[in-house]
Amino acid sequence: MIFFTYCGYPLSLYLLGLRKRRMVEKDTKIFDITMIIAAYNEEKRIKEKLQNTLELDYPQDKMQIIVTSDGSVDKTNKIVAGFRNKGIELLTLKERKGKENSQKEAVKLARGEILVFTDVATRLLPGGLKEIVYNFADPTVGCVSSVDKLIGRDGQPSGEGTYVKYEMWLRKLETEVNSLVGLSGSFFAARKEVCRDFSSEMQSDFRTVFNSIKLGLRAVSDPDSIGYYHDISDGKKEFDRKVRTVLRGLTVFFQNTDLLNFYKYGLFSYQLISHKLLRWLVPGFLIIAFISNLFLASVSIWYAIIFTCQTGFYGLAAFGRSQAAKFENPLIKVPTYFVTVNTAIMIAWWRFLNGQRIAMWTPSER
Repeated sequence: MIFFTYCGYPLSLYLLGLRKRRMVEKDTKIFDITMIIAAYNEEKRIKEKLQNTLELDYPQDKMQIIVTSDGSVDKTNKIVAGFRNKGIELLTLKERKGKENSQKEAVKLARGEILVFTDVATRLLPGGLKEIVYNFADPTVGCVSSVDKLIGRDGQPSGEGTYVKYEMWLRKLETEVNSLVGLSGSFFAARKEVCRDFSSEMQSDFRTVFNSIKLGLRAVSDPDSIGYYHDISDGKKEFDRKVRTVLRGLTVFFQNTDLLNFYKYGLFSYQLISHKLLRWLVPGFLIIAFISNLFLASVSIWYAIIFTCQTGFYGLAAFGRSQAAKFENPLIKVPTYFVTVNTAIMIAWWRFLNGQRIAMWTPSER
């Protein structure tokens, strides 16, 4: 099951793609758009984000920019207000209720046909906005995800960067065969009708795909729309973010189990199980494999070799997690990230099964 989750599923998509590919019919059509930026206490980064947004290559008369301040108590509102003469609108929410609620309130004010959602920490290239919007010339497209580019403090890809590259490759396969099952929450776009049933409690990048599928549309990834962001500076906060992300994902998944109906949703149901549910079950598979291998190692040289590889892999991860380990070598960073992610998933399951849900969002320090 571990092998299928990470290798078998992508292989099945590749083989399906050999038979038939669903290409995205991009065109240079300019839509009226609304860019929505949710912010909470972002006085350190909001000015740079707004400057980056104003530098994007898109006709100003076709572009509405809304910054939703989610109960910010620092100088965020004042800084954003200073950009009012440049066409940036500030929506101030007195009570903090989370990212999705901020986005929901901004959707009510949106005038554009296409809504573009982006985080304060994400930087876009000048042409990135046009590229993501061009996908909507294809009438089958309901929402579009950007490609994530994660860089470390040294400007080099991190262990997570390797993992992100794998995810982006998998999204490419999903796009060519049918649809994505999740978007990059830091930069994505959707048709306005897809966002009409916008939830203030459920993960927007996940829920937007589900809404698209239920409307007979699909989600795609665009390789020319790139969102750049840095590693989170605090390792513990990064771990907590992963737990929150999975917990919120589980919440959305189990509130939309109707999408597992193969008779109605076909290939997408298979994708949803393979990419999401099985991925979240990997920690359990890892534990079963390790315990089984522990007993089998004494009766077979091959199982002994495999067990040695397992323990070595976890040993590298433990070494990477130690404060003394500051290595950039992928042989340490990749196992460290893999084990960290699956530990976070395990904790998220524990919290979910104990009835905990998360609606509140706190931006991560990067």
